[in-house]
Amino acid sequence: MAKPKVILFSGASLDGRIDYGSGAVDMGLYYELASRWKADAMLSGSNTILMGLPGNLEEPETFTTPVEYDPLAVPRLVVVDSRGRIRNWNILRSQPYWREVTVLCSHTTPDEYFKYLDRRGVPYIITGDDHVDFRLALEELNIRYGVQSVRVDSGGILNGLLLRAGLVNEVSVLIDPCTVGGTSPKTWYVAPDLASPDGIQRLELIHCEQVRENIVWLKYRVV
Repeated sequence: MAKPKVILFSGASLDGRIDYGSGAVDMGLYYELASRWKADAMLSGSNTILMGLPGNLEEPETFTTPVEYDPLAVPRLVVVDSRGRIRNWNILRSQPYWREVTVLCSHTTPDEYFKYLDRRGVPYIITGDDHVDFRLALEELNIRYGVQSVRVDSGGILNGLLLRAGLVNEVSVLIDPCTVGGTSPKTWYVAPDLASPDGIQRLELIHCEQVRENIVWLKYRVV
């Protein structure tokens, strides 16, 4: 089965922090650069989505198509939500930033959540027992929707899961000229410590560009 190309794109401070909105990176610039990939889907974790979607929003019963999509809208938003936390799908579907939505779940996702998604007409993909099997989920996105490229727009936990699973083809980081510091795991790559150097992933630089006011855009191919 064909796995889509996976591009991990993050905005961060020089020391890799994504506190306070991806370091201090201009988000307009971030998404303008992100649109250059013309990816078929954007993959996010539920934490990332919930950060921008207050839980007290009233969920409309029906989905209303937005009048006009953003010029940078991606064809499909794909969200990992195996615990069934997001309950504002019709609000998400009415946003101009993506045209369709899909949820990634596992076999431990509550049946009640599947019923909720069915009532809302939100498509979902079930892979994995305790957690989403990302390789199978990516392959299913290709089979169902013809997705050939996925841009990951998420926090460090999902980034870490995909990198450690060997599913990322390209790593791209927009570096803002600042340092943040801190001891919490608010970096663009969060994963358990390695037991040996064997788990280090080598990267090959394929693009380096100063894009604005000393902001540097680095792109690497995963070797």
